[in-house]
Order: sequence, then C-alpha cells, then structure tokens
Amino acid sequence: MPEMHFEVRWPDGGPMRCYSPSLVIKEWFAPGEHYPVADFLERARSAYRIADARVRARWGWGCAHAASQLAAIELEAGRFAPDALVRVERFEE
Repeated sequence: MPEMHFEVRWPDGGPMRCYSPSLVIKEWFAPGEHYPVADFLERARSAYRIADARVRARWGWGCAHAASQLAAIELEAGRFAPDALVRVERFEE
C-alpha cells in the first residue's frame, strides 16, 4: 500500500510533516492551497477514515500510525481559531 507524507504550515507559521498510509490525502488537499482550520480538520478526518479503511481491508487491522497522526493534527488545530488558515505546502511520496 503506498504511503506518503505531506507538509502543512499552521496559522502561526509552524510546519508539521504528516504521515498517511494511503495516497487518499491527495483527493482531499492540494499543495499551495489554504484551508480554514475547521475545514482542514473535516477533510483530514475524512481522508484518514478512508485511509484506515483501506489498511483494514488489506491487512485486517487499522493503522495505528494514521490514528496517532490524526490525533496530533487535532491537537495542533485546537490551538487556532476555526477560521484561521492552514496551508498545505507539499506532498512527499
């Protein structure tokens, strides 16, 4: 199963390199685009739910690393107002 990383820049300028066990992230985000924190979270939750389902279908169990990454994204997002902007910097395959 192809995995990937993607980098985001939070509203305060801080970067975060994120892991995904699936390329599904590319269906929910675009490099160079800005997303309000609330929208970014909804998209991330949807993408990680799909990625986890793909891992579960293939291997019979979910991806703990993906769950951990989503939790880290949610924690970081909680520091900002829902309308503050997150920028998706790039994808790394």
